[in-house]
Amino acid sequence: MTAPTPPSAIIADARADNWVDRHAPGWLKPYLKLGRFDRPIGSWLLLFPCWWSQTLAELKAGSAYPNLWFLALFLIGAFVMRGAGCTWNDIVDRDYDVRVARTALRPIPSGQLSVAQAVTFGILLCLVGLIVLLQFNRFTVVLGLSSMALVAIYPFAKRYTYWPQIVLGLTFKWGALVGWAAIQASLDVAALVLYVGCVLWTIGYDTIYAHQDKEDDELVGLKSTALRFGDRTPPWLVGFYGSAAALWAVAGLLAGAQSLFFVALLAITAHFAWQIRTLDVADSSNCLVRFRANRFVGWIMLAGIVGEMALRSGS
Repeated sequence: MTAPTPPSAIIADARADNWVDRHAPGWLKPYLKLGRFDRPIGSWLLLFPCWWSQTLAELKAGSAYPNLWFLALFLIGAFVMRGAGCTWNDIVDRDYDVRVARTALRPIPSGQLSVAQAVTFGILLCLVGLIVLLQFNRFTVVLGLSSMALVAIYPFAKRYTYWPQIVLGLTFKWGALVGWAAIQASLDVAALVLYVGCVLWTIGYDTIYAHQDKEDDELVGLKSTALRFGDRTPPWLVGFYGSAAALWAVAGLLAGAQSLFFVALLAITAHFAWQIRTLDVADSSNCLVRFRANRFVGWIMLAGIVGEMALRSGS
């Protein structure tokens, strides 16, 4: 007789009032949780570099406002491809996740979904992502597909290096290249500089995130920058966040940005300073709040670029 599927429980780093646990049908909840739709912060952090890069490329091209169709495509693509990437990650990490407190309630280790069900769901998400990608020019399609090698590698990085956050950054911020390519059908130094800055930003905020798991990771033999830096994390964050902001400034200059972009960048720098100054690496809740706060970085930068476009069009 087949054992009943365990009920879906709220996962540790999801908000208690998340829409999946409150409103989704019971049969659908494990799939939505596998794709992290109950914890959308990661999707936003994947999306913002796409939007930044798109709008910076449009700023350089002299556009008065962003292409709303492209913004919508990147929105859909970021959410479904983050879901696909997390599905792959959970399939690969299932034997580790069951031994880590924060991840033990994920759908695969908790027995809510089989690996076969997860693979099917991941394929469906990839197909949606492919449909989105095919709406762009050929150069962008090829560029987007080339990121899949990094997606495949990432889950294995934390088994072999204390720097898996570098691999995550290279993977997660590929959109900083794709957004530019969608507008220009090519790459530019500004896009490359923006991308490197986004990688450094990811290393910073994901180090904060990884501090939630460092005790369990150490017990099961996984590695992270949180374990590498330990209590010396704040000075490292100064380096990562400071370098990210400097590179974004260079990207903005190369794209022709002026006053509003740099006002936004100053606000972001102040926000980074708040994260570092108030971080308590021994407090998981503190780390989670500061990790999630990076969504403000995304919105502030986007507002600065779009404001710059509007200001230029009105002058």
